[in-house]
Amino acid sequence: MLGLKLPTDPRWVNIAEKHIDEILTDHAFCEQKAASTAISLIVTYPELSDLVREMSALAREEMSHFEMVFKKIEERGLQLGRERKDEYVNRLMDFFPKTSDRMERLTQRLLLAALIEARSCERFKLISENISDPDLAKFYHKLMVSEAGHYTLFIRLARQYGNREEVDAKWKALLEFEADIIKNLENKEFIHG
Repeated sequence: MLGLKLPTDPRWVNIAEKHIDEILTDHAFCEQKAASTAISLIVTYPELSDLVREMSALAREEMSHFEMVFKKIEERGLQLGRERKDEYVNRLMDFFPKTSDRMERLTQRLLLAALIEARSCERFKLISENISDPDLAKFYHKLMVSEAGHYTLFIRLARQYGNREEVDAKWKALLEFEADIIKNLENKEFIHG
């Protein structure tokens, strides 16, 4: 369903479990960034009522996810920690060339968001099915379902605001580009690492 070209190495879950404090901190900031992205889209495209409506709901949901992850951090006697550079997202941003066309930029941003949500969904599924902590397994299963919905929302909106054939071609190329990023990432203690 997600269309990812390179699945996550199953050993990532073992690394994630050994460094769950770092994973939870990274995850919390991923949720915060997702809410910020939704708000940014509202600010940049206020004339697109469908987009504003969808992103308003998404921003609220992503912040509720942030709060849920933060609660897990506190329950474990940990602190949130500082945000770290997200090499995965930074590399993804290099895929699309700069453009002055507002609607082209919109479809690019929507496709990038869809891919980030798809990879998050895949990682959450791996955690939920393989982590030894039953509380975190249940927690990540619930979030996996939500991420899948976000992925489909962003794909649908990209197709709504862009040319369907062009959007699908860009999506296919972006998936190939992302597979190469995943293959070469070195930091495994991140949600997208």
